[in-house]
Amino acid sequence: MVVVDWLGLGLGSVAGALVSEGLKILISEAKKVLAFKSVSHELASTMESVLPVIKEIESMQDGMELQDLKDTIDEALLLVEKCSHVEKWNMIMKSKYTRKVEEINRKMLKFCQVQLQILLFRNQLKSMPSMEAIINNHCQIIIEKLDLLSGSPAPALVSKRCSVPKLNNMVLVGLDWPLVELKKKLLDNSVVVVSGPPGCGKTTLVTKLCDDPEIKGEFKKIFYSVVSNTPNFRAIVQNLLQDNGCGAITFDDDSQAETGLRDLLEELTKDGRILLVLDDVWQGSEFLLRKFQIDLPDYKILVTSQFDFTSLWPTYHLVPLKYEYARSLLIQWASPPLHTSPDEYEDLLQKILKRCNGFPLVIEVVGISLKGQALYLWKGQVESWSEGEKILGKPYPTVLECLQPSFDALDPNLKECFLDMGSFLEDQKIRASVIIDMWVELYGKGSSILYMYLEDLASQNLLQLVPLGTNEHEDGFYNDFLVTQHDILRELAICQSEFKENLERKRLNLEILENTFPDWCLNTINASLLSISTDDLFSSKWLEMDCPNVEALVLNLSSSDYALPSFISGMKKLKVLTITNHGFYPARLSNFSCLSSLPNLKRIRLEKVSITLLDIPQLQLSSLKKLSLVMCSFGEVFYDTEDIVVSNALSKLQEIDIDYCYDLDELPYWISEIVSLKTLSITNCNKLSQLPEAIGNLSRLEVLRLCSSMNLSELPEATEGLSNLRFLDISHCLGLRKLPQEIGKLQNLKKISMRKCSGCELPESVTNLENLEVKCDEETGLLWERLKPKMRNLRVQEEEIEHNLNLLQMF
Repeated sequence: MVVVDWLGLGLGSVAGALVSEGLKILISEAKKVLAFKSVSHELASTMESVLPVIKEIESMQDGMELQDLKDTIDEALLLVEKCSHVEKWNMIMKSKYTRKVEEINRKMLKFCQVQLQILLFRNQLKSMPSMEAIINNHCQIIIEKLDLLSGSPAPALVSKRCSVPKLNNMVLVGLDWPLVELKKKLLDNSVVVVSGPPGCGKTTLVTKLCDDPEIKGEFKKIFYSVVSNTPNFRAIVQNLLQDNGCGAITFDDDSQAETGLRDLLEELTKDGRILLVLDDVWQGSEFLLRKFQIDLPDYKILVTSQFDFTSLWPTYHLVPLKYEYARSLLIQWASPPLHTSPDEYEDLLQKILKRCNGFPLVIEVVGISLKGQALYLWKGQVESWSEGEKILGKPYPTVLECLQPSFDALDPNLKECFLDMGSFLEDQKIRASVIIDMWVELYGKGSSILYMYLEDLASQNLLQLVPLGTNEHEDGFYNDFLVTQHDILRELAICQSEFKENLERKRLNLEILENTFPDWCLNTINASLLSISTDDLFSSKWLEMDCPNVEALVLNLSSSDYALPSFISGMKKLKVLTITNHGFYPARLSNFSCLSSLPNLKRIRLEKVSITLLDIPQLQLSSLKKLSLVMCSFGEVFYDTEDIVVSNALSKLQEIDIDYCYDLDELPYWISEIVSLKTLSITNCNKLSQLPEAIGNLSRLEVLRLCSSMNLSELPEATEGLSNLRFLDISHCLGLRKLPQEIGKLQNLKKISMRKCSGCELPESVTNLENLEVKCDEETGLLWERLKPKMRNLRVQEEEIEHNLNLLQMF
């Protein structure tokens, strides 16, 4: 019988070494048990994976904290010993001990996923000057993109998923006294709820509180998380752990997440007080708040909600603005129209303020809509409103009623676009390209016009347009813009559709909790825009739904495994498919074949899903025009497309957009066979080291965008075959050492963007490129300045790189 002699291994001296030695013995013994080859080798594999981490903890002299793991190793060794005596033919005993080995393996994994990560994190803190030194993978890539690799990261850059949002530059009105009252209430209680009607400024007040010097001095750390109407406790805890350097941790259940949260908070409060802000908590989420309510003296929770939790926790009731503050805020947003007498202007203000009922959100939207407008438009707006006081007893419909005129005043085209925004999840951060791609197919307009629609909606404060990068959208590229929307404005969009029955609506949102479908799903659905959202408990057991008129399908998922519904194959009018995973890791996508041969499917966008790149050409989508893959995982790249004539299978594909796909180290060969391709964008893919020589086959390619592909060292010489290329973007390709020798043969190349590429060698042939425009930084510009005598029409536009921290909002 194999037993670890912990005393003989030096129990009294170095306890940490005992664990690693015990692991080595367990690994060795597990591999010997042939009758249980599969499960015993899985156990050995688990231990081999964790051994380096255990050794790291040993080096920090904290091995005694691994007592639980030592006990589990003893238990596992006894089990392995028993397994070694089971004969291969004894199926009953094999079944019994297989279950026991699997249970031990699960126990090991659970320890490694939670307690071990916390231990490692704690030990790292002891050897580092500050917690900000620990950054997760996403932020490291962002910092690389901002060219901060050579220095220490600024504290502001480590404001990740749970950071407090930034206030805009507008002067905040009417919040000084509420701030004083709320501050006192928070310092006196462990949990405080800020309650009030939607649109009255709860989030703004709490954000201002978090930025208050006294509060920032009182709390060592402030964490902020939006909860919304579909709370996910595990996801919030995962974000908190990852933001504090614990790595990407997955929980099997809420109980495990509670353990991880407690361990984290106990460790953090050793350094000072902690404040956790939970924004937009809905009625019925009391169970969620109790999970966060951990009895620690230096830990406080601040909650915002439109619902009242007075009977459970101390509550600060935020009321709409008083008249003088509301008036001041309206004047701030909308200056007086020209040729207006003071009395007339004051009369208009009073009527508008009477309608707005003191809601800052409503005042802001209405004020923006009137800013710079003529007097007759102000009068027309006021006259269109019905007379009479609005009762605040039921504030939610009151807010929507107040906002209704802003919707009614929209241009008909903008109305349609605004209504489509209700198809995305509450509090979702949406790439502008997602929305524009959908609108291109639904409304048949060009992307530049549709981007102007977004700007128009943003100018009227009906959504927010947040630039992530250089605030430019060259060649129809809109990935560098995020679109967000206040949940009340989203609700306004949804409410416009509720005048019709579900089955008759043009836009329809279907929310599936666990596996429960509403009864109306059994009938024919006539919507042209269908949004389906599922939670992390959904098992992909779909009803057979009939949706013959759907042209745009938006799927929002949270589960780790997700099978596409088979009824998609019946959507013969489908033009746009957007699949977005809101879970922590890429979701394994299956039943992809249901998309095969859809006659009108023109755009597919997949975000944070796991697929095989060979899946795409196998779909035989002869109408597909654009394929977007964002934060996707591909695993092994397959090249066997001998049975597929790619030029026929994807005969109309014009654009491929691959962004933040971290495991993409090379392109599949079949991409080089898409002769119809005009735009190829591969951005923020750090593992990409080379492009295939066959890329020169893409004779119709006009745009090649490779920005932030940091491991890319050179472009293939075959690039000279891209005879129609007009724009090349190699910005932030920090490892790029040279351009192709014969790049000068690309006579249609008119623009190169190459910021932060000062180490890239320019071949002599570039002087053959006439009328070339180069966008770069000052250092890279020096490479081109020396060529100006030979390139009279060369235009070098040097731009200072501003570190845009909005980029952190993507993750």
